[in-house]
Amino acid sequence: MAGSKGSKYYDIFLDYSIRLEHKKKGSIINHYGFKLIKKIKETGSLKAAADEMGVSYRKAWGNIEDIEKGLDIKLLDRQRGGAHGGKTLLTEDGEKLIDAHNELREEFDIAISKITKKFFSVINN
Repeated sequence: MAGSKGSKYYDIFLDYSIRLEHKKKGSIINHYGFKLIKKIKETGSLKAAADEMGVSYRKAWGNIEDIEKGLDIKLLDRQRGGAHGGKTLLTEDGEKLIDAHNELREEFDIAISKITKKFFSVINN
């Protein structure tokens, strides 16, 4: 919230996204990519993660492949189905990426909260 209750900025929020870019390849991973990887970790399934995010399995898999190529790391370990169904787990590199993103996001949230308060205190006066 950017202002006190009743102020004209009460319903205004500052939001941001984190993305990784390569000098030559361009965008490698954005908010959607981080969210997809987190959903895979939570659900243990690329299909379930894609369903929860409202995208096709094919699109989600293509996105993961693009991210892996861009970062030159393997993010997922897939275990095929069978009688008990398959599962998808994050590799060690995938876990590190998500952990680092979560930590970075927490630190950004703290810093941006301070900056946002200052910004809105100036425009609210």
